[in-house]
Amino acid sequence: MGKKRLIVCLDVKNGRVVKGVNFENIRDMGDPVELAAFYDKQGIDEIVFLDISATVEGRKTTLDLVKRVSENISVPFIVGGGISSLEDMENLLNAGATKVSIGTAAVKNPKLISEGAKQFGSKHMVLACDAKKNSGSWEVYTHGGRIASGLDAIQWCKEAESLGIGEILLTSMDADGTKDGYDIELTRAVADAVKVPVIASGGAGKLEHFRDVFIKGRASGALAASVFHKGIFTVKQVKEYLIKEGVE
Repeated sequence: MGKKRLIVCLDVKNGRVVKGVNFENIRDMGDPVELAAFYDKQGIDEIVFLDISATVEGRKTTLDLVKRVSENISVPFIVGGGISSLEDMENLLNAGATKVSIGTAAVKNPKLISEGAKQFGSKHMVLACDAKKNSGSWEVYTHGGRIASGLDAIQWCKEAESLGIGEILLTSMDADGTKDGYDIELTRAVADAVKVPVIASGGAGKLEHFRDVFIKGRASGALAASVFHKGIFTVKQVKEYLIKEGVE
């Protein structure tokens, strides 16, 4: 099964960490630098920093904030939001990001994946795939979940892998923020279709949800936000539970 990763997501808007439900009803959760340092000390395996309004507002992710977060943590750090060029990727990697995550820009210009992989290496390239169920299959949405792309999520993940993406951050828009559990069916379908690691995102609410997405969903990483931000579970609690359930 390989070692699994527990990942926390910092959705950042106007310099603050926020959280919503189904990509709406956004509420303030705190300072990204403080929260990142806090989770690092708690033993999180990886941190995802998403500037959730950058693409919609047509601006770049704040480099200064990325730099400050990276200086306060020791774990790998994925950054996404508003990345539309190789220069954007280079700036973020230079500011301390371990990997860059592209979603909307990759749909608009798939060549960006292959160019980025060639210049920086596949292991630094993450595809952010926001998917929603539409009549029996899953459709990719762009612009922070606002616009339907017409692309089939499974096919798109396979194409991104062939272009050189090193990892997939898969968010179920249907499950996002609901705390009803990860979309196991979607996660498993993507994990079975590609060879690169898949991070499942959207829906964590109970300890069992983490176990199920690793074992049944075959995810390599499980990303959560609300359950950690609101103190429902600590990182330690989730890890101890997973070890007990036989997940390494």
